[in-house]
Amino acid sequence: MTQASRTSTGRAVPYTEHREGVDIGSLFALEAAADVDRFGNKAANLRWLMDQGAAVPRTWVISPGVHITASQLDALAPRQRYAVRSSAAVEDGLDFSFAGQFTTKLDVDGREDVATAIQAVQTSAHRPEVATYLEHAGYEPATIEMGVVVQEMVPAVTSGVAFSRNPITGLDEVVIEAVPGRGDQLVGQGVTPERWVHRWGSFTEQPPSPSLPSSIAGEVVHQTRQIAGAYGQSVDVEWVWDGRQVWFVQLRPITGIDDITIFSNRIAREVMPGIIKPLVWSINVPVVNRAWIDLITEAIGPNDLQPEDLARSFGYRAYFNMGAFGDIFAAFGMPRESLELLLGLPEGDDQPSFKPTTATMKKTPRLAALAVRKMRLARRADAELARLRSDYESFSDKQFGSATTEQLFDDIDELKRITTRAASLNIVIPLLANMSNGLLRRTLLKAGLDPEQIEIISMNEMTEVNPQAAIAELGVAAASLAEHERDLVQARGYAAAPAFLRAQVDEFLERFGHFSMSGNDMSVPTWRETPDAIARMIVDTIHHENPSQQMPWDEAERAVPPIWRLPARRLHRRTRRLIGLREHVSSLYTHGYGLFRPYFLELGCRLVAADRLDDADDVMYLTDPELRVAFANPEIDQRGRVQSRKAEIETAELLDMPETIIGDDFIPVRRQLDSTGTLTGVPTARGRYRGTVRLVNAIDDFDRVAAGDVVAIPFSDVGWTPLFARAGAVVAEAGGMLSHSSIVAREYGIPCVVSVRGALQIPDGATVVVDGYEGTVRIDSDG
Repeated sequence: MTQASRTSTGRAVPYTEHREGVDIGSLFALEAAADVDRFGNKAANLRWLMDQGAAVPRTWVISPGVHITASQLDALAPRQRYAVRSSAAVEDGLDFSFAGQFTTKLDVDGREDVATAIQAVQTSAHRPEVATYLEHAGYEPATIEMGVVVQEMVPAVTSGVAFSRNPITGLDEVVIEAVPGRGDQLVGQGVTPERWVHRWGSFTEQPPSPSLPSSIAGEVVHQTRQIAGAYGQSVDVEWVWDGRQVWFVQLRPITGIDDITIFSNRIAREVMPGIIKPLVWSINVPVVNRAWIDLITEAIGPNDLQPEDLARSFGYRAYFNMGAFGDIFAAFGMPRESLELLLGLPEGDDQPSFKPTTATMKKTPRLAALAVRKMRLARRADAELARLRSDYESFSDKQFGSATTEQLFDDIDELKRITTRAASLNIVIPLLANMSNGLLRRTLLKAGLDPEQIEIISMNEMTEVNPQAAIAELGVAAASLAEHERDLVQARGYAAAPAFLRAQVDEFLERFGHFSMSGNDMSVPTWRETPDAIARMIVDTIHHENPSQQMPWDEAERAVPPIWRLPARRLHRRTRRLIGLREHVSSLYTHGYGLFRPYFLELGCRLVAADRLDDADDVMYLTDPELRVAFANPEIDQRGRVQSRKAEIETAELLDMPETIIGDDFIPVRRQLDSTGTLTGVPTARGRYRGTVRLVNAIDDFDRVAAGDVVAIPFSDVGWTPLFARAGAVVAEAGGMLSHSSIVAREYGIPCVVSVRGALQIPDGATVVVDGYEGTVRIDSDG
């Protein structure tokens, strides 16, 4: 920015040429005025711009309460046009802008008219509408001190406003609105401005036929960012382009932007996927988020975070409060804007960096100690797992007959404490596994190999905790059944199976019966509770010979150049251990978390016996605190609350839930397919496949899936593994490269696309084309 002003002839000259005109009666040249704050915020902000070297038109100011006559305006050029604006002490502050509340006069010609305009601005402080605004803002009318700014008009080719941060979303992007000619067309004249949005190095939005050249728009962006950086606050600036230079005529801090809260389910849908019933929410959020806060506190030190600060429920789905995580980022010394990368927003050449700052360096010893502790935790995880198993043991196969309600709630509270420890392990180990896997993938890429073609780990290596191999064995056993025996099992379930198969199913359920369709949802019946569905699934299982095209690790390692072989071998060894450990931790967490279910069902049974609920499962529609109140106040009937929430959830299942929600005023909208019939996600298993899609929400839907169907599921969990044996492709609303569905799909050699928003809005039975290379799912109308 070059320090300059504009003379009456339009020539840009240094402000030092005007220093001799400091005080002309009651009219002060702004660049030389002392104690500039007494002239109001607008004048003070303009003077600040001048001091920063921004190009500001020549400006004079008048003190509050001073009456000006034309004879006192002889410093003004007779043929120059002027803008006369308010500069009240209450204007353009951090809380309220008072935009448009006071009079502004533009293109005022002649000293008499300027004097009249000054008086009009001064008296506008007492208009009735101003009094209403003042009352809302908490001011008294008598407190207004109205200064006045008189500024040379710039002959405008294009004028506009620029926001250093999006004032609606709070996102880190410069928003420009521009109009040909004078800028007052932006307010109240029905003109639609040209809109430019610049994010991290490039324009993400710009008009098709702009009056403002893109190079000038780029200059406005650059200077707006510079101004905001020096100001230390998000700002909006009014600017004018005269065909040669950009001039700045006003500066205001953006008000209300600190109140914008952004919620995202981009990560939340991985850890708390799908519809979450009230009881599940009231247990999961305190348990899981407490584990996260404990980890965060280890990293940044004492803080005021509470579990409910981190997550919010919209449409009965989990969203993380990104503002709270922004505070955490700031505590690490990282720019808040870098959080937007986690929202999946467009990246750019000028995006926030993760370079260490002074605040980061101060945290380095603490972070280093944390890293060492967590790596040690991974090494001693087997011992911690053993302790957790022992702690959970006393809650298994609990007999509730003689237990009082108070004892049940005491047990639930103890389960919360134990499960918070398990949740901590279930957070740290996957984080370490993902980090190690990321390093291994980068190493393989540097070595010239494609990580997608290499088998990092096979599910067959985790038969202890993963049911895939056991299901395959049961499928082989069921294949020996005669056709009429298979039909009988399909019709009547577990009881109709031959004794040898029932025995194998019993053994399977003993090992894996704690699994369900969601390891994070206690409202879902476990496999142990659904032996009929398991028996039907087994007799319909198709045995796969594992047609995976992935290269075994031993072969891949030989293909790694010698310089990369040792680090690749070490990283592979660590990654395999951590992924295997992750599966053991996840299995135990699922087992421990599932222990809440029988306790709450017992409480539900007691409410049913007291004729206060219709069904024990209805307890899932009440929160933990509500349940305690219900037992403390027997006269309260919960049926109405349960029925209301059931209806809300039924509606919520049909909602189009955005990945990001800005603000608290979310309005639910029913989902609709994209007009192109194409959904996008993250490809995690290669291949292209056309087939009939089947929407699968629960284990009861498994028997609807025929061999070769495309299965669309809400999220990825080990509980979905049996389904993939008959699938031709997998589409999931949530998941990542290391999710169970992705690994199994790669092993089975079928395409898989995860994180597909709207996967479950595809019409059941439609023909779709799944592209495991591009990450698209297209409805084939010709299918």
